[in-house]
Amino acid sequence: MSTDPAPPGVPADGPDLGAVDALARDLAAARFTVSAIEALWERGARSDATHPGSALRRGHRVPALRALEHVGPDEQGLATLVRCFVLGMPVASDALASALPTLDLGGAERLGLVAVDGEVASPRVDLRPYAFADASGEGEWWIASDLGELATGGALPEEYVLGVGGASLTLSGLLVPQHVEATLDLGTGCGIQAMHAARFSDRVVATDVSERALRFARLNLALNGIERVELRLGSLFEPVSGEHFDRIVSNPPFVITPRRDGVPVYEYRDGGMVGDGLVEAVLRGTAQHLRPDGIAQLLGNWEYRRTADGLADGLERVTGWLAEAGLEYWVVERERQDPGEYAETWIRDGGTRPGTPEFEAMYAAWLDDFAARGVESVGFGYLLLRRPAANATPRLARAERLHGSLGEGSGGLAAHLAECLGAMDRISGLDDVGLRAVRIAVAPDVTEERHHWPGAEQPAVILLHQGGGFARTVDAGTGLAALVGAADGELPVGVLSDAIAQLLEVDPTELWDELGPAVRELVAGGLLRPVG
Repeated sequence: MSTDPAPPGVPADGPDLGAVDALARDLAAARFTVSAIEALWERGARSDATHPGSALRRGHRVPALRALEHVGPDEQGLATLVRCFVLGMPVASDALASALPTLDLGGAERLGLVAVDGEVASPRVDLRPYAFADASGEGEWWIASDLGELATGGALPEEYVLGVGGASLTLSGLLVPQHVEATLDLGTGCGIQAMHAARFSDRVVATDVSERALRFARLNLALNGIERVELRLGSLFEPVSGEHFDRIVSNPPFVITPRRDGVPVYEYRDGGMVGDGLVEAVLRGTAQHLRPDGIAQLLGNWEYRRTADGLADGLERVTGWLAEAGLEYWVVERERQDPGEYAETWIRDGGTRPGTPEFEAMYAAWLDDFAARGVESVGFGYLLLRRPAANATPRLARAERLHGSLGEGSGGLAAHLAECLGAMDRISGLDDVGLRAVRIAVAPDVTEERHHWPGAEQPAVILLHQGGGFARTVDAGTGLAALVGAADGELPVGVLSDAIAQLLEVDPTELWDELGPAVRELVAGGLLRPVG
């Protein structure tokens, strides 16, 4: 199950900065960027029915190889780098030397990027550009990690270090863009979250149980000129014992894995605990390392378990841990899988293909493991946590299931979270009298949909749709729809409610009893915004 476990040739005390600088200059000179590679794929798509980029995401590189046949003389260096480090294929030594003239082949070997055998240079790492945009603007980095199954042609080794995966993109897109003094990245892997956090932090401490992962992180930090990040080796919070942070970010190794012979224990995704115990440990530990008003943002999953008393709700289990830890929370469950779906997802993720004896044995082990704890399903989602200020009354306790697609503006989800968090803080301590005095405005991405029975004057159903954020749909009655339609930020919400009661010829107190809680929910979801 294992390939050569040797990490990139980066010394434990830091990389050869001269060699790393030479590599960066060569990559820049070759235009080794996301846009340049996409341009290669687009030209390939015009000559073939299959888009190379889409095929690569599905695990097929033949269309990409065909696209590289169309490069011009001035793009040969780029094509060589793509073939070697993105597609994970051997290349001619002289071609790679030409693509890396400043670093040269010897430097590439010393950094652990390739192994040279005569006329052939074979990649030892995956190295590719990564483009992003956040509140600080657009940026692009080069990220090194272990070769994936497309390059190795088999299952991943247990010490595999993942690059920028889907979960990494999800978490980085959630990070609230608030500048802080100190951030902890728990389980940094290749360093991607620490790199993002450094854009909003004076200093970052990044930890991992894997020395191999930390060597990749060192290389990536140096390659992209990112300072203010300190790397520490150790499990969970052990490397930061007694320390506190303004922010904690973590894509922890939360994947539920059977403790059975023959089931690989991948360091990048498995924390070595039973069931969702790793998530519980991280959440409880977070409470011990956040400063007052500090925020943690994490990914995780949780089990729904059958018990003698019925079903132990997964979200309720999570919020129970958080309440015991004294943390405020906003937990969003984005997906829920049955045991079979969950097992298949993560067995495939490790590079083991269905239909093989190994796959069948692992699948059975997963089902047995879930059955032993009565697991009916597993939820996955996002957690935004906050430590209350000393002696402060908790303001935030929210857990919700928002399965399905995100809104059109999902790329701005971090800003959406920040806005919703601020709005919830503003109204959470208000009683009804205080809430009635708040002026509110409908968010610009909210639309209304009405359905009528044939011939009916009044609508049978009124739906409010959120175009961005979590793409919420709210079933609104006539009164709530009228209030949202009139919410332009000019009048207090209590005045609007009373005016609508008069128009509908209903008791204003009874209508407010209905609309008050609904307004709080729409503010929390970002469909309504406090003004002024």
